[in-house]
Amino acid sequence: MHQEFAKNLRLLCSYYKSVAEVCRKLNINRPQFNRYLSGRYKPSAHSLRRLCDFFGVEEYEILMPHSQFELLIQVRPRPREDMEEHPEHHHLDLLRAHSQGLEKYLGYYFEYHYSMAFPGKILRNLVCLEKRGSHIYYQRTERLQQSPGERVYHSKYLGMGHLLADRIFLMDYESLTRNQLTQTILIPTFKSRVGRLSGLRLGASASGERMPSCTRVVLEYLGHKVDIRRTLKLCGTFEADSGQISPSILTAISNEMAPGEHHFRARHLF
Repeated sequence: MHQEFAKNLRLLCSYYKSVAEVCRKLNINRPQFNRYLSGRYKPSAHSLRRLCDFFGVEEYEILMPHSQFELLIQVRPRPREDMEEHPEHHHLDLLRAHSQGLEKYLGYYFEYHYSMAFPGKILRNLVCLEKRGSHIYYQRTERLQQSPGERVYHSKYLGMGHLLADRIFLMDYESLTRNQLTQTILIPTFKSRVGRLSGLRLGASASGERMPSCTRVVLEYLGHKVDIRRTLKLCGTFEADSGQISPSILTAISNEMAPGEHHFRARHLF
């Protein structure tokens, strides 16, 4: 039995709204966590390290007699830098609660749009949507090359996705330079199989101009698994007349506005 550890763990959990919230933030199985709280089981060395890192205590501290540990926590009542939930977490939780059905779109995509850094060039990127715990995350990888033979630049964007009221919202940041955020809004498909998704992308040029821009975008579904190395080799920067982009995608990502349009709008795919 590990009653001292269990008492200390229950004390740390009391700084949160519920045990369920702790399990969600730790991405840990609730029945397993309940066994720790009951004192019937002690976590493995790896799990114990995760718990201590999360709560901001040392391993030897969480194994102290409860009276000593309680005194220690009274001296520093927030074992973590701030155990009260940050305001943005509340807003993200509200969005997650209203986001439904994005699991259908998990997998890999080619993404097409006109480059903001190299005007007139078309980018083919690799996008991967995956589920971790109860949340949907994604990675977008770009291979930028202005002309054949010139240096290739890589960008990696990391973000979260939500499906809200029949629209897919993707928000990410450039994880290597950390110099911009982008938002993409896509029109979902109502067919049983995912094919292509169209929408708009808002961001800032990575060039020195840093001009805020909006461009049409198309995602083309590849499947749940791909050969990532081979697929990335197919990504890059292309001329519109290179013959390597299908005419239907060229039409869908064209940034022209039709007569009578007063806003820059996404295009439905037919």
